[in-house]
Amino acid sequence: MLFDQFVDCCQQAYIPHEYMTIDEMLLAFRGKCGFCVYIPSKPAKYGIKIQALVDAKSFYTFNLEVYAGKQPSGPYAVSNKPFDLVERLVQPISQSNRNLTFDNWFTSHELMLHLLANHRLTSTGTVRKNKKCIPSALLKTGKEPGSSLFCFQKDITLVSYAPKKNKVVIAMSTLHHDDRIDETTGDKKKPEIITFYNGTKAGVDVVDELCATYDVSRNSKRWPMTIFHGILNIAASNANIIFRENKNENIKRTEFIRNLGLALVYEHLRLRKDQKNIPVYIRKRICSQINEEPSRSLQNSTGQYTRCADCPRKKDRKTKHSCSTCGKAICIEHAIFSCKNCCYDDPSS
Repeated sequence: MLFDQFVDCCQQAYIPHEYMTIDEMLLAFRGKCGFCVYIPSKPAKYGIKIQALVDAKSFYTFNLEVYAGKQPSGPYAVSNKPFDLVERLVQPISQSNRNLTFDNWFTSHELMLHLLANHRLTSTGTVRKNKKCIPSALLKTGKEPGSSLFCFQKDITLVSYAPKKNKVVIAMSTLHHDDRIDETTGDKKKPEIITFYNGTKAGVDVVDELCATYDVSRNSKRWPMTIFHGILNIAASNANIIFRENKNENIKRTEFIRNLGLALVYEHLRLRKDQKNIPVYIRKRICSQINEEPSRSLQNSTGQYTRCADCPRKKDRKTKHSCSTCGKAICIEHAIFSCKNCCYDDPSS
């Protein structure tokens, strides 16, 4: 399957940093699809949901899984619960001592301890207030803004932070084991767990933004094409990251994507530039793209009508004249102004 092959190539081509993010991305789609979802927090609202594992530092997409809803019995019938989903996504980085950051849809006491014990992965995330593992003291509102309340276990830490009156934010971490406050936050007095979460949670959102900025996709009513276009966008983003880190160059992303596209079609363009059935003005554009000189056409035979090489094809203008230097067929209109292969413009040519 193309999608699985693409994910395998992403994992073989790059070694991620120590901090990674798990979140969902949405490929905009409004056609007929049995697993199309609605996510109001995303710009597109409707589309195909993909769960992603992304490097939080370089924003390299390392693992992907398409949400396909509930499937019939068979090899593709997998659980879509947060615990099982994270278990599948972290397989490529298991036993690597990295840290995962995810939002409150994934976070649970059971999952974090499982990742630490079975995969040697620490994790950080916000927690929904309806979780049974949260002590009631951490849920109380009315605390002084900027105050924090910590709760410690052997391998896990809970914190309740009050950013403003009558509001608390609860976070859980197996990476932090103290009540340290980030002094750089000033009067807000945010715990280091909160600032670390804020600094590493946006990996997937940045990938979404990068893909949307230079989107290669087109509107399609077929969901396989939407996924394929999403693969192209992610592949271009990953290729740019690998190029920058290998070459240590800060090339503009627009220039990199343009060069990447030309490199993919270079051999095809070289074949087309010498085909006689293609209009000359198109062959000139091809040669300018691949930085090659246009090949000289055969001289028109005397008395034989041939389509003018410089006129658009839709005019279908025939002529018996040809340039005495480059040999291409030209009409009287272009004999003076358009034969750029010659060193001079001669009306008699």
